[in-house]
Amino acid sequence: MRIKSGVVSGASRLARIQELPREATKRLKWFDYYNSHGRNARKTCRHFGISPDTFYRWKKRYRPDNLKTLEVRSRRPKRVRQPTWTTETVQAVLALREEYPGWGKEKLAILLAGRGIKVSASMVGRIIRHLKERGVLREPVRHHISARKRPRNRPYAVRKPKEYLARVPGDIVQVDTMDVRPLPGVIIKHFTARDVVSRWDVVAASSQATASSAARFITTILTRMPFTVKAIQVDGGSEFQSIFEERCRELGIRLFVLPPRSPKLNGHVERANRTHAEEFYEVTDSDFDMPSVNPALRHWEITYNTIRPHQALGYLTPNEYLAQNYSINGKEKVYGIY
Repeated sequence: MRIKSGVVSGASRLARIQELPREATKRLKWFDYYNSHGRNARKTCRHFGISPDTFYRWKKRYRPDNLKTLEVRSRRPKRVRQPTWTTETVQAVLALREEYPGWGKEKLAILLAGRGIKVSASMVGRIIRHLKERGVLREPVRHHISARKRPRNRPYAVRKPKEYLARVPGDIVQVDTMDVRPLPGVIIKHFTARDVVSRWDVVAASSQATASSAARFITTILTRMPFTVKAIQVDGGSEFQSIFEERCRELGIRLFVLPPRSPKLNGHVERANRTHAEEFYEVTDSDFDMPSVNPALRHWEITYNTIRPHQALGYLTPNEYLAQNYSINGKEKVYGIY
């Protein structure tokens, strides 16, 4: 290599550049530009979009005869803390972790203290990491049997897009079920559908909450809601899968399914369930058998939609709210407000 006046020869410099990492090559361009433009640092910074602090830091380090000075240096301290644990401690941690593979460093530290080995939880953690890096400690293969159900692929239902908003009645109808136990030994599966714009509710009871009964409830919704239902939103319950999902697809109704453990996203219908429990089931004197409960629920549904003032609607009933804000003629609608 030929060096003259502190500058590497052209051929040698080209070979050195080809060996440089990409980031170092980028920094070399800074200084080539800097030297060819009157050594103007500010102009160089503006041209490459870098801060003056960055430029001057690398300029202080840069040596034209040693292009490796443009590479990132290791930040590893010159002096690193050496392990202070003993071989006996390592063997004890290894034995305990293999015996109890699901226990963390805090629990193992307590067990070690009970055996007369007093070490901190952080040291136990470092020992475990050291054993894993050396391949001495191998974690067992876990067979997941968690109670949490793994999400299954839905053939039609999807997550509601963020840009999809309920602007007019029927844009989103939230559907949910709840267990009602009005009398000892009596269990009713209650279905509620609520339109999030008009607060119009449709309710029904069934002896079972199955996909078949939920699919039949879709027909009830379409019959009793005075507007076209465009989308239904449900949670991940099994009753809203299979036949229910296929029924929505056949009718061309969009089906939105909530993420796991997110009941708050169906807050409208969750609140509706509480209203129907408190204002119907808890004050109704009945045997609550299926032949009698559904006619009584139907009467309550009409009362709710046409007589009961709704605070969220400015104390209008859902029927009054629709009449004042929307012109509805059967299933053919011309909306006055969008």
